[in-house]
Amino acid sequence: MRNEQQHVVILGAGIAGLAAALRLLQQNWHVTVIERAPARRSGGYLVNLHGPGFDAAERLGLLPALRPRDIGFFTSILVHPDGREKLTIPAAVAQAAVGDRALTLFRGDLETALYEAVADHADIRFGAGVQAVDQHADRVDITLTDGTELRAALLIGADGVHSRLRELVFGPETEHLVDLGHTVAAFPLGHLPDHVPSGVGTTFLGPGRTAAVMNLGPGRSSAFFAYRSPEPKSELSLGPSAALERAFGDLGGGVADALREVAADPAIAYFDTVGQIVTDRWSHGRIVLLGDSAWCVTVFAGYGAALALDGADRLGAAIAARPEDLSAALTAWEAAIRPEVLKRQALARKGISRFAPPSRAHVRATELMLRAIALPGLRTLVQRSIQRANN
Repeated sequence: MRNEQQHVVILGAGIAGLAAALRLLQQNWHVTVIERAPARRSGGYLVNLHGPGFDAAERLGLLPALRPRDIGFFTSILVHPDGREKLTIPAAVAQAAVGDRALTLFRGDLETALYEAVADHADIRFGAGVQAVDQHADRVDITLTDGTELRAALLIGADGVHSRLRELVFGPETEHLVDLGHTVAAFPLGHLPDHVPSGVGTTFLGPGRTAAVMNLGPGRSSAFFAYRSPEPKSELSLGPSAALERAFGDLGGGVADALREVAADPAIAYFDTVGQIVTDRWSHGRIVLLGDSAWCVTVFAGYGAALALDGADRLGAAIAARPEDLSAALTAWEAAIRPEVLKRQALARKGISRFAPPSRAHVRATELMLRAIALPGLRTLVQRSIQRANN
């Protein structure tokens, strides 16, 4: 059992956990990362880093590793159910709206860059989770599911929306998870979609559902699905292949290409219900929750990865400012970042209608807005609106 004044145990080797590991390594902490999965996972959906998320990546020293992985801006095409083109949004429009201080990455590429930054300096263990915690005035004793016992000055829970640490310390998931009544799926494409032009992302938008397929070259192509599901848990019981076929099987084009891939190997898909974590505290003594474990803004916010990086970086800064009183440092960090989290959660709830429009009228309204972007005068107004939301 380790007994170190600056030993931190981090549960979860995702973006939030690895970013916290990197930040605290830079502050000379001894870092142990525990990941319940048996090995690292890759792939996933696209994430955008801009505003505070880009700034945090820069402060963490990640930009040299991330820039070569940047997908950049690409042409987006809104399509009919059969895959025919409906309207096109040039890449330059998105670039003008977001600006130059932005990166578009696959979630797995961001995690890889973080992992490579910490792997030689942290103790990273796979295939174990947290079984029990016992907090004292000067330490936290942690028992893992494999029987290992650890002792640390600080325990960070970055073990995802279904956090076991949150359950142990803050109460059962049912007290914190707000079900938003939707299901999402995302997966990489092993074969380039036949019905999507190279360098293009296509999106079908219909009442209660969205399907996006991106052909960005070998190893960089992916699919994303979101749909309204009054009984999300029943969707999970079907599994990704059957559930997506039922929700999107009537569509053609790139969607049909993607559905064939997930039918051949359902294990490639990230597939889960959509819910936000809402709780009135993220820290207790020397224990703190971070990222989806604490707040889960959901994919509808389009800001989860950026907030995970920013939250981890700001957590490290708070600890550095009050190293002699970790409880006070965690409290100060929480007070500072909570307004941003609440803002992003509110934007996500409003953003549901963009991913799963309630009606055909909402679909038409979205299409009109996208067409307006092509008009110089209105484009400026839309871009300013996007920039305000990103900052």
